[in-house]
Amino acid sequence: MADEDTINELFAPPGSTLSADVVNEILSILRLHSISPQELFYKWESYVIKMGTENMKMEYKTVKDFKKDLQDALERESRAKGHVMQSATKKAAPTPRAGGGGGDVFGMLDGMASVTPGAKLAKRKADNFATPAAKSVKNGLNSSPSDFKTPALPAKDGLAVAFEDRQNAGQVIESLNGHLPAASAPAEPPTEARVKLKANNDRTKFAYKGMAMKLSEASEMLDVRIDEFTDLVQSHHQLPDGAFGNPAAQSTAEIVAVGRIACDTPNGKLNAASLVLETSRRMGAGMRIPLRLDRISYDFFPGKIVALRGTNVSGEYFSATEVLDMPLLPVAATPPGELEVHNDRLTGADGEARPLNMMMASGPYTMDSDLSYAPLHALLDKAQDQRADVLILTGPFLDLEHPLVASGDFEDHLPADAKIQPDRATISDIFRILVGQPLQRLAQVVPTITIIMVPSVRDAISKHTSWPQDRFPRQMSGLPKQAQVVTNPITISFNEMVVGISTQDILSELRRENVHQGGKGQAFNDDLLARLSSNVIDQRHYSPVFPPQGRENLAKPAVIPGEVPEVGGEERLATGASLDLGYLKLGEWLTVRPDILVLPSVLNPFAKVVNSVLCINPGTLSKKRGAGTFTALSVQPRTLTDEERGAGVRVAHNIFERARVDVTRI
Repeated sequence: MADEDTINELFAPPGSTLSADVVNEILSILRLHSISPQELFYKWESYVIKMGTENMKMEYKTVKDFKKDLQDALERESRAKGHVMQSATKKAAPTPRAGGGGGDVFGMLDGMASVTPGAKLAKRKADNFATPAAKSVKNGLNSSPSDFKTPALPAKDGLAVAFEDRQNAGQVIESLNGHLPAASAPAEPPTEARVKLKANNDRTKFAYKGMAMKLSEASEMLDVRIDEFTDLVQSHHQLPDGAFGNPAAQSTAEIVAVGRIACDTPNGKLNAASLVLETSRRMGAGMRIPLRLDRISYDFFPGKIVALRGTNVSGEYFSATEVLDMPLLPVAATPPGELEVHNDRLTGADGEARPLNMMMASGPYTMDSDLSYAPLHALLDKAQDQRADVLILTGPFLDLEHPLVASGDFEDHLPADAKIQPDRATISDIFRILVGQPLQRLAQVVPTITIIMVPSVRDAISKHTSWPQDRFPRQMSGLPKQAQVVTNPITISFNEMVVGISTQDILSELRRENVHQGGKGQAFNDDLLARLSSNVIDQRHYSPVFPPQGRENLAKPAVIPGEVPEVGGEERLATGASLDLGYLKLGEWLTVRPDILVLPSVLNPFAKVVNSVLCINPGTLSKKRGAGTFTALSVQPRTLTDEERGAGVRVAHNIFERARVDVTRI
C-alpha cells in the first residue's frame, strides 16, 4: 500500500503537500481498483488531458470527480465484456434439457422452492451427454441406468472419510459457567412436558407473497427505521428538537445527525475512506454525506443506524466528534407468581427441581459426500440418552446447496428400508425419510421432548424462500406432534426464558463488512465475536446489514466431480440472504432483549454474555467433509428471594448467570 510521501511526490505540486482528505480519497481509489500509485498517476494525466485543463489542481472536489470518472469507465468496460461473452455463447446451441429445461435442476424440486437463473446447471456426467433424463429423474429420484447416476463426492484427499471414524467425538471445546452442574438423565422420566411454549410474534404476518416487493415500500421501510431511531436517541439522551440537523447541509453549528452507514460506491467494500451517512427524507432529504471520523472510536457496518455529533463546515463532509450510544431494550422480566409456576413444572415427583435440559444444533445435518444424515442420528441419540426437554434444530434440513440435493440423485443414498415410489417421489417424501422418521423415533422414546424447527432460505422443503421466512408445511413431512415448525426469525418463550433465533448467517456478513477503529484514550472491545453479537443487540434486529452480501461474492456451492455446466448456462451460486425489504420489520425486536440469542453461523462456535444476553453460535452439526458441533444448555431454576416475592414486581430472569453452556463436538 502506498504511503503519504509517495502520493505527495506524484500528485502534489513541487514544494507542497496534499491535504489529508485528498490523500484519503487517493488511498480509497488505490484500494478500490487495486492499482499502484504510478499507474493511477498515468490515469490522472489522461483525465487532465481529457478535461482540457492543464493546470487542474488535485483538490478534494477534483479527486472526487476523478474517482467517479474511473468508476464509470470500469462499468462501461464490464458491460462491454459481458456483451461480447453473451454474443459468443449464442453461437453454440445449448444441449436440450429433459422436460423442457425450465425450472429447477431436473425438475426434482416439484415446485417446492423457487430457483434462480443462477442455479441452472445440467447435472450430467461428462462421458454421457447423449443420455436423456428419465421421467423418474424429473420427479425426484434417478431410476435410469447406472451409467447416468451421479457419483458420491470424495473427500479432499480422494478417500471417503466415514462419519464413524471422526476424532474427538463428545469433546467440549468451549464452556460457559462451568461451575454449574450439567443436566443429566433423570432417574424417573417425567410424565409430561416440562416446558410451556409461547410465540412472541405474529406468525400470520410471515405468510406474505414473495417476489412481490415494491420499491416504494422498501424505501419507506428504510426511512421509517432511521426516524424511529431518531426518536429513541432523542428520548434516551434527552435532546431538544433543535439539536438534530441535516449533516449534508453546510453549517458551522454542531448538530446530532442520525442516519444509516453506507459505502460511497455501489457494490464497493466498506472502509474508512468510503464511509458515508445516509439520511432519511424527513431529516436530510435522503442525501448522503461523506464522513470524517479521524478522532473517534467507532464500529460500523453497512446498514447500521448511528447517531453522530459533529459539524459540516466545508459542505463536503461531516466531521464527527462523538458517536452517541443507542438505547438498549429492557431485559426480559416475569412476575414472581408466574416464576413459581414455571419452577413447579421443573420439580419432579421426589420434590427436587431438576435443571432444564436443552440442546441446539444447526444444519447442514449431513456431509457433502452422502445423505446418510449420520450427524443428525448421533445428535438424536444424545438427546434420547439425556432425556432432553428441548431440542432446537435450525435449517437447512434438506440443503439446496448440497451437491446431491442439487443434482436430484437420491436413489442410491436413501435408507434400504425406504418405502418410496421413484416415479411419484417428491421433495416432501425425501424430507420425511431423511428427517421426519428419525424425529418420530426420538419422540416415541422421549414423548415429553419439545422439538423446535426453524427453517432456512436454503431449505428445499420450504416454498417461502425469502427472509423473513414463513414456516414450511407439515403435511407429508412425517414430523411428530412434539415438533413445532416456526418462522425464521422467531422470538419464543420456554417457560420464563425468552429465546431469539434466526438462521440467517448474520455474523459472517458482519465480519466481512465490519469497519472499526479505536480512538485515542478510548477503550475498544477487541473480542470480534462479542462485538458482532453486540451489533445485533444494539440494532434491535436479527439482520441489520444492508445491503446484504452479494451472491457472487459468497463461497460457491460444492460441485460433484465429473459434472460440467450446461453449454451457455450460468454457474450455480450460493443462495445468499434473499431479503424482502418490505417485510424487514418482521425481523425487529419488539419490547425486550432475548435472554438467549441463537445466531447459527459458519464462524467458530461460541457462547458469550453480551449486554446481559447469552449469545450462542452452535456451529454447524456437519461440515462439508467432517463432523461439526452442537450446544447443550443446563438452565437452573430461578430462585426467588423473600424480598422479590414480597415486592410483587417483575423479576429479571438472569439466564446468563444460571445457565451452563457446553459447545461440544458431535
